[in-house]
Amino acid sequence: MGTRLISLDSPDSFYERSLIDDTDKVNQSEERVLKLHELNRVVDQSSSPLKREVVNRLSYSFSMKSHENDEIDLEDAKLEKDKDRPIRSKGVVRIQNEALLSGLAYCISSCSMILVNKYVLSSYDFNAGISLMLYQNFISVIIVSTLSFLGVISTEPLTWRLIKVWLPVNFIFVGMLVTSMFSLKYINVAMVTILKNVTNVITAVGEMYLFQKDHDSRVWAALFLMIISAISGGITDLSFHAVGYAWQIINCFLTASYSLTLRRVMDTAKHVTKSGNLNEFSMVMLNNTLSLPLGLILIFVFNEVDYLSRTPLLRLPTFWFVVTLSGFLGLAISFTSMWFLHQTGATTYSLVGSLNKIPLSVAGILLFHVPTSLQNSASILFGLLAGVFFARAKMRERSQS
Repeated sequence: MGTRLISLDSPDSFYERSLIDDTDKVNQSEERVLKLHELNRVVDQSSSPLKREVVNRLSYSFSMKSHENDEIDLEDAKLEKDKDRPIRSKGVVRIQNEALLSGLAYCISSCSMILVNKYVLSSYDFNAGISLMLYQNFISVIIVSTLSFLGVISTEPLTWRLIKVWLPVNFIFVGMLVTSMFSLKYINVAMVTILKNVTNVITAVGEMYLFQKDHDSRVWAALFLMIISAISGGITDLSFHAVGYAWQIINCFLTASYSLTLRRVMDTAKHVTKSGNLNEFSMVMLNNTLSLPLGLILIFVFNEVDYLSRTPLLRLPTFWFVVTLSGFLGLAISFTSMWFLHQTGATTYSLVGSLNKIPLSVAGILLFHVPTSLQNSASILFGLLAGVFFARAKMRERSQS
């Protein structure tokens, strides 16, 4: 988000000013005492009783005022401390609630996005997945551009040098979204979540060969369980669709390729930005903006223009409401994932992401009335537990490294 200037009322500066104020008060009291001593010395040297009486009364009233001011200062200090206490306690509660709220927002938005996409593609029988992806990305560009224009967030300007560096990874990004749309049309939500575990296997192998990264034995055990669950889930899937499974396998390879190349491209892209940094909002803006011309080309390649001109769905207000909602949910996933990751950490984020697949799979089966068997349900549950086991194994691997 935008850079926030350091406030002059920060705790350090406030504490420093308090010390300066206390030092001034001590100096003032010392000056008062010295004046009293000087007055007493004058009185002792004075032979007139009247003068002595006047000076004694003046010194007495002077000392009383000084004592009253000191009491007021002490009371003000206590009041300031008392005011600070509820603010600090409220701050702690706010942070805890924010972590919980960000986690719930991330889970709800990610689950809702997949379910809404499934509803658009299957229940409405919408056969233009690329157009749906293009419309969602267009909504994201509009929202991020508006927030950047209002100063709510900061994004890097799209220079030609940055576009050239980012364009290869954007091709993978678009392919990942398009294949996800195609597979989700033919495969039920529960099996999509299980087959997505294959991405973790491909990513782990890619890290080993490309980056010479060794994995713990627990990680390989979890990956092996994921492969077993994906194979057994596909064999026992009563609604098996070969085309959908083919698109999902391609999606797994593209998703793994995206995660493996993203870090390297990010490091290169930072050197061609004006600020020398590339935040998450800039990446969201960059990916979605560059996907628009590429998506338009794919619409003509897959001949979705002819379908869009003939389908009556574009004349239904409810259909436009649902697809617009999916666009907002797509952007909400980006924001809530960054928010949740900032409030917690990578380990909690990955574990919650794995646990989030369990209610998503159950909701997908119940909402879309997916025919299932005991063997298929057991395979799905086995794959979900393998995903949780994989997340915990990655946590231990990070803690030991």
